[in-house]
Amino acid sequence: MQLHAGFGFDQAAEIAPYLAELGVSHLYSSPYLQAASGSTHGYDVIDHRRVNSELGGEAAHGRFCRALGEAGLGQVLDIVPNHMAITERGNAWWWDVLENGPASRYASYFDVDWDPPQARLRNTVLLPILGDHYGRVLEAGEISLWYDVEEGFEIRYFEHRLPVAPPSLDTLIGRAADRTGCDDLAFLADALARLPKATATDRESSVRRHRDKEVLRGQLARLAREEPGVAAALAEEVAAVNADVDRLDELLQRQNYQLAFWRRAGRELDYRRFFDVHTLIGLRVEDERVFLDTHARILDWLRRGVLDGVRIDHPDGLYDPGGYLERLRREAPAAWIVVEKILEPGERLPDSWPVAGTTGYDFLTRATGLFVDPAGEAPLTELFQEMSGLTTPWPDLVVEKKHLVLDQLLASDVNRLAEVFLAVCERHRRYRDYTRHELRQALREVAACFPVYRTYARPGDRRLSEQDRHAVDTAIAAASERRGDLDPGLFELLGRLLRLELRAPGPGADSGHDVESELVLRFQQLTGPAMAKGVEDTAFYNFNRLVALNEVGGDPGCFGISPEDFHAACAEAAERWPEAMLATSTHDTKRSEDVRARLALLSEMPAAWGEAVRRWAASNECHRRGPNLPDANIEYLFYQVLVGAWPLPADRAWSYLEKAAREAKAHTSWTSPDTAYEEALRDFVQAALADPVFTDDVAAFVAPLVAPGRVNSLGQTLLKLAAPGVPDLYQGSELWDLSLVDPDNRRPVDYERRRGLLAELAGGLSLEEILARSDEGLPKLWLIRQVLALRCRLPEAFGPAGSYEPLAARGSRASHCFAFARSAPSGQVVAVLPRLVLGLAGDWGETALDLPAGRWRDELTGDEREGGAARISDLLGRFPVALLARLSR
Repeated sequence: MQLHAGFGFDQAAEIAPYLAELGVSHLYSSPYLQAASGSTHGYDVIDHRRVNSELGGEAAHGRFCRALGEAGLGQVLDIVPNHMAITERGNAWWWDVLENGPASRYASYFDVDWDPPQARLRNTVLLPILGDHYGRVLEAGEISLWYDVEEGFEIRYFEHRLPVAPPSLDTLIGRAADRTGCDDLAFLADALARLPKATATDRESSVRRHRDKEVLRGQLARLAREEPGVAAALAEEVAAVNADVDRLDELLQRQNYQLAFWRRAGRELDYRRFFDVHTLIGLRVEDERVFLDTHARILDWLRRGVLDGVRIDHPDGLYDPGGYLERLRREAPAAWIVVEKILEPGERLPDSWPVAGTTGYDFLTRATGLFVDPAGEAPLTELFQEMSGLTTPWPDLVVEKKHLVLDQLLASDVNRLAEVFLAVCERHRRYRDYTRHELRQALREVAACFPVYRTYARPGDRRLSEQDRHAVDTAIAAASERRGDLDPGLFELLGRLLRLELRAPGPGADSGHDVESELVLRFQQLTGPAMAKGVEDTAFYNFNRLVALNEVGGDPGCFGISPEDFHAACAEAAERWPEAMLATSTHDTKRSEDVRARLALLSEMPAAWGEAVRRWAASNECHRRGPNLPDANIEYLFYQVLVGAWPLPADRAWSYLEKAAREAKAHTSWTSPDTAYEEALRDFVQAALADPVFTDDVAAFVAPLVAPGRVNSLGQTLLKLAAPGVPDLYQGSELWDLSLVDPDNRRPVDYERRRGLLAELAGGLSLEEILARSDEGLPKLWLIRQVLALRCRLPEAFGPAGSYEPLAARGSRASHCFAFARSAPSGQVVAVLPRLVLGLAGDWGETALDLPAGRWRDELTGDEREGGAARISDLLGRFPVALLARLSR
């Protein structure tokens, strides 16, 4: 559930009884510690000590927790250990850093490089918030000094409010003292000038600076309140500074931050961010004090039973994910902990992590892939290349787009890492002649070729895991082959470093604090953003072969998954991660589960799909502004989006495509929007969706896909609810939900409607009535209600103790049936669902499934039968999927 100002604690509390009636065990919410003003998601935390006031604050949070308890619901919270928002004064820690620089009490809380390669930024934070070059903005009068008797001095730039370093006020206050002849004011000016410098970071100087500046601040406020002439003189001096560009510039040059044009962030930023978002700064949660200060409320809630578990956002951003998770587990030994870890194909979650598993993107990818017909790969590849003109193979496109973001969005991260690499080389005589440029090129290439998000070397480690070593070897080999112009010895060197084979010379080599270790640990924090931004947020919007496969954690180059591989993955999950989360829709998915379920059908009908697309392209040619306005690739994406989410209003279609075009970065982007291109795309979308010839054709094409798409959705839902793991239902998805990427998937949910439909089901609707009202989503709601009720009755069968057994159908249509059993001494269940339903055409023939011995009841239809051979046409004759529970042996 997504909480925000329009749907806070009290609104969530109101639906607790509905969730309990549905069979939900826990409400799993977005972060709700104090976030930046107007936050719609909560991932931009500014204060870990407070509950978000925009959600209702402490009082409403108490009511919310009591309501959940009264309904018998537990609670799971999404938490954000990697970063904080630095957009406003509410982040007191960051405000203190800007005011006091390296001498701040919180300087060590944030991942800031106080000694960057750019000498002009030494001991200074670069703040790239200006809309133009600093001098132009300053001379335009857009930056000003501001003063209030109670709040003190601030620098203001539109909505931005920034502190003023106390020593930098000495001249201004001294001039005010001259105006008034006030000796006390003159004393304050002298005392401010004598404060310990921001670079004096020893404990004694830091304590004195903080103590004295607060005393002086209080004395200044007292004087201004008690002496009207003092307040007036200060106001006059502030006005004089604002009227004199040179004086204001002089004041700004004495701050612990440097205001800069926002475009400098890409190459010169001196702090670690969340991906490329410079308003979200990295936290050094590996520091014990930072961990405790950022987790105090969360740990208190876990210890008191307010929370049962936590979802860890973006653990790959952390310096030492394994160390963080071990510390969290020590502090909360009974908590259910899952991690938002994106696993690439073939990658496994580190066994050493003390967690229940991932948040389920790996399952999501498999669940979608099960409904994709591998026979459609070749014709859909040809069609995509024909319609888009893009022939670059997926692996090459991935490297190309990772290079793009490393050069444009993450260049400052690469530059900082190159300086560490240079420091390493200077310590080893064999490598000291490599240039900074060469080192940067090698780092970029290896990061672009990295096959997974990151490796997990920890401070002091002597060797990598086999999985991590394989990732390094793969990347080094690929990078070396791609960059034959670079000295092979350079890649050999980087490989040795990343494999932990090259240690620091001299004593202290195993401390984990040498520059060799620092390079490895920082490199690990670079490859994750490169993957996320280069692949999921760029390549995914270019490779539009079948966008049902372009999902978080997925590999669009892999065209589906075989039933055998799906079974193997479930068996492994039952053994290793039986309490991992299983997801099919989340706040981050590019398309909802129901959109993907419908789009998967295109893999079964490539010829008909190709005919439709060519017809639509010809029909819409008149809506173009030019040959590449818009480009053919995004037009092909447009048609898939329409089929998947139809009926789709023009405003939602345009909002999605604007985002898709900017993410693709082919013709426009978030950082360099091309107005002419975007206007052409918007006009194309609006004109096409206002053309009844086109929209009638789309509607006619989609109509026969609605029912089989829903069958796929029900099969996908049953997989999630019955497979090994803990199923996660995203808000509103208990009915058909044809949402696209955020913010489309965060639209308000009509819970009153859902409550009413659930009441009707509880009142005894017949199966025929449920199916007759399919357009309302009743079959999906019914399936969820019934499976969750069975999970409640037979928790052992579905839990960690329950086994997973593949069941194979036999007969001519056996490949269209997917079935498995979950078993425990207390009970046994069998799930049966169809796949590739268009090719099935409703005809199961003689295909049958051998049920284990005993008497069985279908929890969805109420039908009972004996074990043994059961025709699939009988099992799925009254409802598209089956869930059988054994009544007796």
